[in-house]
Amino acid sequence: MAAIVLAFRRRQAVSGPAKSHIRLVVLMTAVVALLNLAHVVEVAIWAAAYWILGVGPESARPFYFALVNFTTLGYGDVLPAPGWELIGPLTAMNVILVLGWSTAAIFAVLSSQLPRAGVRH
Repeated sequence: MAAIVLAFRRRQAVSGPAKSHIRLVVLMTAVVALLNLAHVVEVAIWAAAYWILGVGPESARPFYFALVNFTTLGYGDVLPAPGWELIGPLTAMNVILVLGWSTAAIFAVLSSQLPRAGVRH
């Protein structure tokens, strides 16, 4: 995210409010895309941990099981291995913090760029 913001700050010399709005849209799209990519990597890390520990159900792939927990969707079709019932809620607690941090990052980038785009907030 820092690299994206720096790249757009360097291009601040481009004039015209329409171009500023376009830059803002592109910047925010890039920020959200990078955060989504980061979340997919986080799901993969959880999946690897589940696979290594053997806590996922045999009927589901580790990535799917991690994604169900990561989205705090809850169990409908998959359950953890016996003795690991708390792994889902622990994953969900972690994810709530991560998604809150991501939301704060999106807001910080947006609020830092709105004045440059000529938008008052």
